Amino acid sequence: MPEPVITVRNLKKHFSVYKKEPGLLGSVRSLLRREYETVAAVDDISFSIKQGEVVGFIGQNGAGKTTTLKMLAGLLYPTSGEVSVLGFNPWNRENAFQKQFSLVLGQKNQLWWDLPAMETFLLNQAIYDIPNPRFRKTLNKLVDLLDVKDSIQIQVRKLSLGQRMKCELIAALLHNPKVLFLDEPTIGLDVIMQKTLRDFISEYNKEYNATIILTSHYMDDVKELCERVIMIDHGKKIYDGLLSSIINKYARNKILSVVFAAPVSKNDLKKFGTIKHLTGSSATLLVSRKDATKIAARLLESLPVQDLNIEEAPLEAIIREVFGNRAKIA
Repeated sequence: MPEPVITVRNLKKHFSVYKKEPGLLGSVRSLLRREYETVAAVDDISFSIKQGEVVGFIGQNGAGKTTTLKMLAGLLYPTSGEVSVLGFNPWNRENAFQKQFSLVLGQKNQLWWDLPAMETFLLNQAIYDIPNPRFRKTLNKLVDLLDVKDSIQIQVRKLSLGQRMKCELIAALLHNPKVLFLDEPTIGLDVIMQKTLRDFISEYNKEYNATIILTSHYMDDVKELCERVIMIDHGKKIYDGLLSSIINKYARNKILSVVFAAPVSKNDLKKFGTIKHLTGSSATLLVSRKDATKIAARLLESLPVQDLNIEEAPLEAIIREVFGNRAKIA
């Protein structure tokens, strides 16, 4: 079998954080003696990723996702552990490595604010030493795919958030990286723009067989792009496997969406499951996952059902349940 493109072994990153008591007295005491505590942002995680995989890296705020990506990109040194990306040690920051990956931080800009995006594209061409024919071919393709032909000559500060994010992606992909670290690439965008960027990322992955790690709080990003997810909580890896397995393991309920030929009462419905919504002749019920099919059959027999759908619970709710259960155990 081929070697993994990304290998992480026992990776740790600890920060020393200054603790200060509130008020004037606390400020005076801090002059005489400072107290620090060690925070484990990333705490002994290991995983490997094959070429062409798109892996969702998910967790709550402060779980250690961005810190991990920054270590994989060579921006942060670890406290301990080993990392290999494309056969390189990221912290050596070799040119051959830096020309083969990109890190896109959804809340950070690499574009020059007061200049058109095209100026940044030309700068990146020089930085990555991209031959002009290849640069023009790649640029034209990316501009067409993302439909920003009329935007790249406008000052970045005058672009909409969606236009800026598209240009950020172009700047990151001009050198055709083999590995992409995407940290919240669709943050703050409307649902149409999110879908556009998801489709683009999927297309890029298929065309270039790129290896992608994606963090996002929008579960549609993860659901549409990633078969595999790695879940991290307080710096520790708590799950690594198929997204479908998380749904099967943690989704206790399914949703029945029902349309009736005539209005029904709450009393008629509550014996079938938890009523989430009831308006006139339509209703939404939360039912046990393992009994969903049986309950649907009983509904069809007992009430004037005109239409019925059995749906999975939203992925966001399932993820909340995973972390909620861990909090209760802790």
